[in-house]
Amino acid sequence: MTKLLSFVFIALLSASAIAQTDPNKVATTQKFDEVLTYVSRMYVDTVNSDQLTDAAIIALLEKLDPHSTYISKEEVAEANSSINGSFVGIGIRFQILKDTLMVVATIPGGPSEKLGILPGDKITKIENQNVAGIGLKNAQVKERLLGELGTKVKIEIQRKSAKKPMDFVITRDNIPLNSVDAYYMLTPEIGYIKLSSFSRSSSEEIQKSIKELKTRGMKHLVFDLQGNGGGLLDAAQKIADEFLSDDKLIVYSEGRAQPRSNLKAYKKGLWEEGKLVILTDEYSASASEILSGSIQDWDRGLIVGRRTYGKGLVQRPIDLTDGSQMRLTIARYYTPSGRCVQKPYDDIDDYRNDLNNRYKNGEFTNMDSIHLADSLKYTTLSTKRTVYGGGGIMPDIFVPLDTAEITDYYKDLIQNGHINSFSLEYVDKHRDELLVQYPSFDSYLKGFSIDQKLMDEFFKFVEKEDKELKFNEEQYKTSENLLKLRMKSILAQDIWGYNEFYQVYNQSNEIVLRAVKAIENGEYEKANLSKK
Repeated sequence: MTKLLSFVFIALLSASAIAQTDPNKVATTQKFDEVLTYVSRMYVDTVNSDQLTDAAIIALLEKLDPHSTYISKEEVAEANSSINGSFVGIGIRFQILKDTLMVVATIPGGPSEKLGILPGDKITKIENQNVAGIGLKNAQVKERLLGELGTKVKIEIQRKSAKKPMDFVITRDNIPLNSVDAYYMLTPEIGYIKLSSFSRSSSEEIQKSIKELKTRGMKHLVFDLQGNGGGLLDAAQKIADEFLSDDKLIVYSEGRAQPRSNLKAYKKGLWEEGKLVILTDEYSASASEILSGSIQDWDRGLIVGRRTYGKGLVQRPIDLTDGSQMRLTIARYYTPSGRCVQKPYDDIDDYRNDLNNRYKNGEFTNMDSIHLADSLKYTTLSTKRTVYGGGGIMPDIFVPLDTAEITDYYKDLIQNGHINSFSLEYVDKHRDELLVQYPSFDSYLKGFSIDQKLMDEFFKFVEKEDKELKFNEEQYKTSENLLKLRMKSILAQDIWGYNEFYQVYNQSNEIVLRAVKAIENGEYEKANLSKK
């Protein structure tokens, strides 16, 4: 069936267009035309041509590599929003809690905030249609609230302090989708920036963050790429340019039909001097590997954490005539020393199971379990340190994954969303009193703790919401500190935002703590990095 779907897709191509690039393919295209004709005339059931075409494209691209993908026209806008750094909507962060659509936060400067919509407001109607208690899903919310720029949507809100429902007519606008989740001072001299993706707005966000941290006394920078799956190549170049001096090569790409293209630093960066530590883990991929690879190759800073994902393929978005999009791999990228970090993908199943295999082989907990061939050795460009290609960026300082406190019970609480849901409900009930007791985040960070009363309330919530998940006292005791830290972090996020979440959660982030240690104990100097 997969072959048939591929035939159907290719049959949709114009024979004359193919002939212009390769006359030998005319006969092949005619063969595909025959197959499509027979399917249309003779197939036993009615054929949905749209679904068949989409399936055929997907089947064809899967034969190429793991990262060439097809995006249907219905999904293009959402898929592009993280890359574009914005989307069109009403400017809220929402969550469905107990079949109720709740506003978790409003986007600063967005249309909802300007109209006075508040965190904790419950949206009961959209365009006069009831959305409470009907089994609403996230996709249905987005379908109703997202739309064309300048169009209006009417919503009804229930607010605790209001006796009657409140109506709002909101004009949809461009909503910024920030890629910098957090920036703050880890210590009086060490700044921290957390980048979640590489979008069109990322370089501007990074510049703003660096400038602000400099005013707070930053002398050293920890730049967090943990979990960052990548994004735009252009964004990676611009951000690397903030750290690299002169016209240093940042990355180059090359493919069968693509000549070599060099991307270099081209301007004075905001952090070309001062200690720099890049944090990575097994989920740091693509543009994250371009940035961390260029910093490592030029001996500009230290990489701390775990080996990155290993994606060294460049995709080009190609818009198709019906509004759908294909992202086709056109080249491989290489770090300045000549490394290609792309891991092998001859066996697609092995490729997709690579992280699980790394975990089973002990690579996440023991650096000695990582075995790379001597043929993958390269040297850095300034101090001639040994680095590796062929499967991600190897860190200069390895930080093992700490699994001592992670139990099955803790994972069930996380994966089933119980901590998130409880925290949202708790903040909804106690927001005013929490803000009276802790008028600033700093007072919350230092003074708030998760006591037994709060934990008892949480376990009652879980028992009511999930009959199948039984309380496990032994595993709870093992995960108690981790669970309480997670809950305090999410409560902070629901009251203030992501910046505050990381300020709490990073208090036990081993990779962050190891970076601070490397800066403060002289390890950074001992690495003998380039001074320029």
